This record gives sequence, C-alpha cells and structure tokens, in this order.
Amino acid sequence: MDYTAHLDQALQQLHDEGRYRTFIDIERTRGAFPNATWKRPDGTERPVTVWCGNDYLGMGQHPVVLQAMHDAIDSAGAGSGGTRNISGTTIYHKQLEAELADLHGKEAALVFTSAYIANDATLSTLPKLFPGLIIYSDALNHASMIEGIRRNGGAKRIFRHNDIEHLRELLEADDPKAPKLIAFESVYSMDGDFGRIEELCDLADEFGALTYCDEVHAVGMYGPRGGGVAERDRLQHRVDIFNGTLGKAYGVVGGYIAASAKMCDAIRSYAPGFIFTTSLPPAVAAGAAASVRHLKTDQGLRDKHQEQAKILKTRLRALGLPFIDHGSHIVPVIVGNPIHTKTISDMLLDQHGIYVQPINFPTVPRGTERLRFTPSPVHGPDEIDRLIRGLDDLWSHCALNRAELSA
Repeated sequence: MDYTAHLDQALQQLHDEGRYRTFIDIERTRGAFPNATWKRPDGTERPVTVWCGNDYLGMGQHPVVLQAMHDAIDSAGAGSGGTRNISGTTIYHKQLEAELADLHGKEAALVFTSAYIANDATLSTLPKLFPGLIIYSDALNHASMIEGIRRNGGAKRIFRHNDIEHLRELLEADDPKAPKLIAFESVYSMDGDFGRIEELCDLADEFGALTYCDEVHAVGMYGPRGGGVAERDRLQHRVDIFNGTLGKAYGVVGGYIAASAKMCDAIRSYAPGFIFTTSLPPAVAAGAAASVRHLKTDQGLRDKHQEQAKILKTRLRALGLPFIDHGSHIVPVIVGNPIHTKTISDMLLDQHGIYVQPINFPTVPRGTERLRFTPSPVHGPDEIDRLIRGLDDLWSHCALNRAELSA
C-alpha cells in the first residue's frame, strides 16, 4: 500500500471542500489581551485582535491568577512529578478540587488534564459502575461526550436537540428497571443556545435517571458565583454530575467533574483516563484555583461580558448580518459556504488585523458554516468598531446576503 498517497488523498479532500484547517502563530502579550502579534510565515509580524478565543473573561491575563502561578512555581517547581495515584497529588490539586466542589454545591470534585478527558473518562466509566446503564444523549452534545458514550460499550439513545418530548418517548420505550443517565450541555457552543435543564431534570426524576450536565461554556460566566447556568437557574441540586473546564472563562487549562463524594471516588478509582495520566502542574492548579476563587465574587466582570456581547449583537443587527442570537455570550455569524467562510476569515486577518477562525463541517452541519465571535470584557469600543467596519466591507465585497437569522 502507498501510505503517502492515501494521506495526500485525505488531505486534498479537505482542501477541495474548503475545510482544511490552518493555524496561525500568535504571541499574546501580558496585559494586552485581546490584542496579540501574528507571526507570519514569511518572518514578518502584524498586530491582530483575537475574536475567537475561549479566554472569555481575560482571566488568563489577570494579576491574581499570574501571581498564584508564580508563587506555586517558586514553591513547588514545574511539573507534578506523576499521576494523581503516584506522587502527583499536591496541596494545589486538593485546594482546586475543594474550590470546584464548593462552586457547584457538591461534596467533591475531580480534576483532569482537560474537560475533553473528563467527559470521555467519566462517561466511558459509568457503565462499569452501573451495569446495564442506558445513556440518553442530546444530539448536539460535544465530541468528547459522544466519544465517551461511544466507547463505554453500553446502550445509548440519541434524542433530538432540546426535544423533551422525543426524550420522553425514548425513556418510555426502555425497561423502567434499567439504570439511566441523561447527558446534556448548559450552553451549546456553536449556536449559543441553552439546554433545557429544568425540564430534563423533571424527566430524570420521573424516570429515575441520573443527570450529567456539561457547563464548559458557562462556568465562570453565569450564576451569582460563576457556577454556570444551573446555578443561575437555581438547579444545581438537581444535577448529579457536572463537567466543567478551567481553560475557558478561568483562563488556564484542565477540566473536572463535580458530584457526590462517592461518585467522584468511584470515577477516581475506575477511570483509566484519570488513573494513568500525569496530573496538572502545581502552578496550573494554583492559577486555576485562584481564578475560580476570584470569579466567585467578581460579578462586575460577568456583567461587563454580557454587556459587550449585547453591544456586538446590536451592531451586527444594524448591518443586517445573519447571526444567531439565543441570549448567550456566543455570537455565530452565518456564512453558509466553507470556501466563503475561509475567504472572509483570511481577508479579515490580512486586511483588518482581525483573527477569527472559520467553523466548518463536521463541527457544524454543511450549509451553516460560520464565523464564531466571542466578545469579552476587554474588547473595547475601538476593537468592536474595527470588527464591524471589516465585516461590513467584506460582506459587500463578497456580495453575501444580509438577513438576520431567527433564534
């Protein structure tokens, strides 16, 4: 077999469909976010404004977080030195897990190297703990949830996105004695819509199911202490297992689950994705704990974040650009063609110094290709003005439709 030819064919297919992903090298400067420096392939540099980052609140630059990381490095050094099982559990990891358990009103939390691994490891382990478990998964759940459910070898049911009646039909069709779990998200990142948490919990109560809520795009940003949409809606006590990330609103890296002490103990004891992975560096754990702790009291930053999102949507609406508005902080502008999406992304970067990655299939369905903007509290009026001018210019240049999509 000509292995190289097969690789060439696979990569060429992505190029032909306009779906080949390119990465640009950027250098973030402390205190300057969302502005950064683009290191071009030809060796030249250009200032850019990052409009597609997941550091939603700019906490990756916050002095409280940086100081905590510096202090931990000075005290403990660089790496953790092992898995959590073998010498890799430090006071920093325990402090972080205590902060996260408190954040979600749970007895315990368990930190992983990423939220992807936390989802994958937890959802693939649960059928070992509950033989015969049936997992009911929202059709738009994140790839990490899909992978964990796929790998667990147990029964699964996929219900149409946010379709409570379809989920009820699936639950009614299964053995009432079988253990069950309903898996969903609080904020779906591609459209920015909210999961129907209360109704899902009502069904879980009715059919004796556990609930698993991914709050990755909500922790830090919603709720009076940043506990997410479930905290905002006073539903934390009704969710059995939370998944969250430390790499978005909290500005560092890592993921976690929060649940009962026994649930966390069981996942800790049975999940290979936890057992056999080197733990987070102490400095990362310290920085994450400081970020979680700080955002429990900084409501002003959350309010500013929502205000900036509303301002951007208002400006886009005035231009008649087709964006989706479900009331969250995520602002998807629909282009509808992978080649046009990539072209506009490239032109925004080259001509306007605006960095936003194109989002294409399979991340979103074909025909809904988009630019996904994530405004933050540190995107000021000048940054928004430049973005609006750039989009207005390029939408006219490419002769694209101007008609707002309904939520």
